[in-house]
Amino acid sequence: MIVYGPVPSRRLGQSIGVNNIPPKTCSYSCVYCQIGRTNHMRIKRQSFYRPEEILREAVLKLRQLAAEQKHADYFSFVPNGEPTLDINLGETIRLLKPLGVKIAVISNASLLWMDSVKADLMSADWVSVSIDAADEATWLAISRPHRMLNHQTILNGILDFSKSFRGTLVTETMLVEGVNTQEACVEKIAEQIAAVRPEKAYLLVPTRPPAETYVSPASTGSLRKAVAIIQSISGADVECITGNEAEEGFFFTENIADDIVGIASVHPIREDIIDTLLQKRNKDRSVLTKLLQTGKLLEFTYEGKLFYRKNTKSN
Repeated sequence: MIVYGPVPSRRLGQSIGVNNIPPKTCSYSCVYCQIGRTNHMRIKRQSFYRPEEILREAVLKLRQLAAEQKHADYFSFVPNGEPTLDINLGETIRLLKPLGVKIAVISNASLLWMDSVKADLMSADWVSVSIDAADEATWLAISRPHRMLNHQTILNGILDFSKSFRGTLVTETMLVEGVNTQEACVEKIAEQIAAVRPEKAYLLVPTRPPAETYVSPASTGSLRKAVAIIQSISGADVECITGNEAEEGFFFTENIADDIVGIASVHPIREDIIDTLLQKRNKDRSVLTKLLQTGKLLEFTYEGKLFYRKNTKSN
């Protein structure tokens, strides 16, 4: 399933996800990633899925929503990898545009130094770029990038893109306690945000099981300091996202097993949310039990809560 959801998003409302990258193909292996460590590290763009196939699934999803008198605010390219690795990204956006739903791309920004990536993203309505670090040592520690990437080149690429993009540009900074929450780290991040001048600077903390067990969300004190520093230096409109979305926003069809796996491939789901959704569809937990027994889902505990994530080694 390439198109999934929609899922509720603080930033994008009801967001239909577009999973245009196979698991887990990325240019980074971030310590906080909710999908786990990167299996296929790369920076060369290539074709993964046919744009026409993505369009077909998108049209079907909109029909399913219309049948239940629901809507979508965005098609969001937020896959289980870096969306700009898809060489067909621009063509896929072009095909989706006539459907009348805005297009969002959530990127780690690692490939924005490529002219082809900039060109593809120009067609989007809303783009989020990650700025988790603005000094090389912290970048290496938190992002664990492909060895051929250059940090300063990436920062320059973000800045160049910000000068020409005419849609809504936001930044996203994931704060991991003790990794990028030190005052000096946050100040450098703030300086980069100031140069980019996003419409909004989002500060996030890990709320789902991270790739590495030592990862902890920024403390309340660290988060407050970060907000104050970034607002003071950058003048940006800062918003914190520190919790999980409500279950009411999730959309499931009658094919609930496929829906669970599709969403869990990029968006680990809490146990209580799955239980509520099963009840609404008059299904029992045998659906979940079968997915676990067949190895399609994996179970994780984080911050005292149980989550389910797609097993990327299963078909």
